[in-house]
Amino acid sequence: MADRRGGADDGGAIDWESLAAAAHAAMLHAYAPYSRFPVGAAALTEDGRIVSGANVENASYGLTLCAECTMVGQLQMTGGGRLTAFYCVDSTGALLMPCGRCRQLLYEFRAPGMVLMTTAGIRTMHDVLPDAFGPQPLEELS
Repeated sequence: MADRRGGADDGGAIDWESLAAAAHAAMLHAYAPYSRFPVGAAALTEDGRIVSGANVENASYGLTLCAECTMVGQLQMTGGGRLTAFYCVDSTGALLMPCGRCRQLLYEFRAPGMVLMTTAGIRTMHDVLPDAFGPQPLEELS
């Protein structure tokens, strides 16, 4: 099990247990009839809200939505904002790492200093997606 403790610089002020519980609760709403691998994700926003999501599969596998996708949808539907901490679980409560596409999605909606609970402990967004492409180059073109 990952170390859920932390100091001030590594997510120590975050209530990781509440995020884990929210991710697990979201997982219970997953639609995973094909993979039978329900996933739940939860994140803390800068204003203290917890947003969550679950994977939603489709018979055309490429159209499947990861839990992070539905979570970001909930973020936008409940006032927007930026994510400060992230947690993702499977049906047993085991920690999961976001796939590459979802890491990019999380990067887009991150707050400065966003952290993720991983199987290796608390990691920064830069740790899990180094040299990321973000909105800055596109904003510079406008």
